[in-house]
Amino acid sequence: MLFIISTPIGNLADITYRAVATLQECDYILCEDTRHSGPLLTKYSINKPLYSYHQHNEASRTDQVLKDLLDGKRVALISDAGTPGISDPGHQIIVACHQADIPVVPIPGPSAVIAALSASPLPTDRFQFIGFLPKSQGALKQALQDALAYPGTTACYESPFRLSKTLKALCALTESAPVAVCRELTKVYEEIRWGSAKEVREHYEQHPPKGEIVLLIGHFELKLEHAEEDMSHQEALRILAKRLNMSRNELYALINKKSSC
Repeated sequence: MLFIISTPIGNLADITYRAVATLQECDYILCEDTRHSGPLLTKYSINKPLYSYHQHNEASRTDQVLKDLLDGKRVALISDAGTPGISDPGHQIIVACHQADIPVVPIPGPSAVIAALSASPLPTDRFQFIGFLPKSQGALKQALQDALAYPGTTACYESPFRLSKTLKALCALTESAPVAVCRELTKVYEEIRWGSAKEVREHYEQHPPKGEIVLLIGHFELKLEHAEEDMSHQEALRILAKRLNMSRNELYALINKKSSC
């Protein structure tokens, strides 16, 4: 049996009773970094064998873990923080377990994405999580365009070193979209800052961020607010594309995608 156990994203007191009990009862624990998980396990007197399981050895470790599970062992999977498999290692062994009819048991708990959504002023009745934003300029622009078109809130992870670049790229599309930066959640310097893309960008240009970040981007309705009533459709699209720093083909594709949702 494989247990998928959520662990604290910062504050060690956020672990659940069930998570502690399961970790104490399993045969061994898989984690991203044994040095990182050690203090948590020590705090709760969990003395079980600890093995690394990360993106660089996930493929090689999966076969042995699967054999142990088929032999009846109880194995726990944790990540450095939050819920395993959510932009963290774990998907490969989870798929293998389902294919082998081995029970996979979730032990729910902390998740940076859900924590950010729950505490931000952006809508939560409909949202999507897209993991880490792409690094290349073109792919980043496309991801942000898709986020703006999505009829809900888009949540993603971002590095403090790249946040300024991302907000600059977003402002090149629109300075008005609602944005929230949820930083260092559950930790001493926890911060939730929200406003327009322009306002949030200007703040972090003056106060470079540190720590782990969940970036939330709200839906931005494409409107021709300043178009003249007698302006042609083609001219209106040309002006809107220029304002959003997009080609007319990109704008057509974005509008058609939004219309099909």
